[in-house]
Amino acid sequence: MRKRAGTLIWIILILSENRISTFEMDYVSINWKKSALVVIDMQYDFVSPMGASPIEGTEAILPELICLADRFRYYKLPIIHVIRLYKPDGSNVDNCRRILIESGKRIATVDSDGANIISELLPSDPVLPDHYRLLTGEVLNIGKHDYVLYKPRWGAFYQTPLEDFLRKKGIDSVIVAGCNFPNCPRTSIYEASERDFRIGVVEGTISGLYNTGREELANIGVNLFTSEEMDPLLKLSY
Repeated sequence: MRKRAGTLIWIILILSENRISTFEMDYVSINWKKSALVVIDMQYDFVSPMGASPIEGTEAILPELICLADRFRYYKLPIIHVIRLYKPDGSNVDNCRRILIESGKRIATVDSDGANIISELLPSDPVLPDHYRLLTGEVLNIGKHDYVLYKPRWGAFYQTPLEDFLRKKGIDSVIVAGCNFPNCPRTSIYEASERDFRIGVVEGTISGLYNTGREELANIGVNLFTSEEMDPLLKLSY
């Protein structure tokens, strides 16, 4: 009986050899029922040509990003806006920008219009967040499905409540968008990967994304989507 059972196991293994990928666990595909949109640094000072520090190409992603955010709201999925807030004295500013702020430059200054999220990306009748509460580490609800939090450095997860917030909501997949790939979105994507989140990027919703960056993202398991793919995929969240 033992010999027969052992033979049967070997037969199953041989028959399965060429189909093993069918049974492998998939750890990187987006789980749309447990997904969230993380939008980074889409603030007036960085987006608008009239802002204090406009980032090239960021205003151009607005149409696609607005559409993506509206889709997430339609499917009742959370949107987390992650923003920078610089104190006028420069005390919470990155080393590479601190002298600039200390010398009087005002970029995404606490309680300023320039630090506000660009209005087109917000839900209808949003609650404007209290910047001072954000600085204490609160996540503020600004709409039915929209939230905002402050990050002190490039990454959305560094010294922020983002991971805890996502875990408590049962989120295991994030679509990362916003400004500007070489800095904050890329850092946030790698931080999400280090925390075993499933990650996606939608073409046209991150400024500064280049071909080598796309290859690097694919190499760490990031899913790259087109805007046209999003409606059919988001329907899977229902």
